[in-house]
Amino acid sequence: MTEYWIHDLSPIIFKIGPLPIRWYGLMYILGFIAAYFVLRWRFQRGFLKLKSKEAIQDAIFYAFLGGLIGGRLGACFFYEPLYYLTHIWEVIAVWQGGMSSHGGFAGAVTGIYLYSRKNNLSSIYLLDSFAIAVAPGLCFGRIGNFINGELWGKVTDIPWAVIFPAVDMQPRHPVQIYQAIAEGVIPFLVLIWVGRKKRSVGLLSGLFIIIYSVLRITTEYFRERADVLESLGLFNMTNGQLYSILFLIFGIWFIIYSQRKNVIL
Repeated sequence: MTEYWIHDLSPIIFKIGPLPIRWYGLMYILGFIAAYFVLRWRFQRGFLKLKSKEAIQDAIFYAFLGGLIGGRLGACFFYEPLYYLTHIWEVIAVWQGGMSSHGGFAGAVTGIYLYSRKNNLSSIYLLDSFAIAVAPGLCFGRIGNFINGELWGKVTDIPWAVIFPAVDMQPRHPVQIYQAIAEGVIPFLVLIWVGRKKRSVGLLSGLFIIIYSVLRITTEYFRERADVLESLGLFNMTNGQLYSILFLIFGIWFIIYSQRKNVIL
């Protein structure tokens, strides 16, 4: 018998007639709920100045919808542009799977910007709170990847390696769990700690982008390479690492910009 745990989790929780209820979909819902409670907690403590608790739901809707659209467009055009440019109608085939975290970020920021314009609010001010609120959802999303048995890691002999029978019977890094911690848990704890004190508006947003980018670049080295992930052979990086470097540069600029604005919250 193998000394490693063999992944035998089903992506389906249960079925309602012919309709399967999937763990991955549940993770999106949990991320949505977590974001709401984090924002409400900040609202109650005066860190998020909106008109009412109902306004939190409206802001989340804009960010959530933007994130879904951006995540899907990012998965299609960041990773497989040639295919989807010639199969354009498959872009809306979300039931086939495929979401990009970088595209999701861009879409969510766009949604927050549109909400802030509509309600005459500072988009950077809102982004600081959403930077904290989105982190639990990133953690849940990676757990969903693990349950699905997708985005597996490289072959290894570490004691906590996992065998994914859908791939082969070799022990692999559970990189989905690494990224759940690196992209969700760590940024959340750091931002909660930093967010306790007065700071420049935009600092939390920039800090989140930097932490996410650095840890995404790091954990990506444990991920199994695939054609769709490659970045045209640039410095032996994956597309995820390349986009994270661009995000990292933007995050550094964002912090410098926020410090120069010198608006203290």
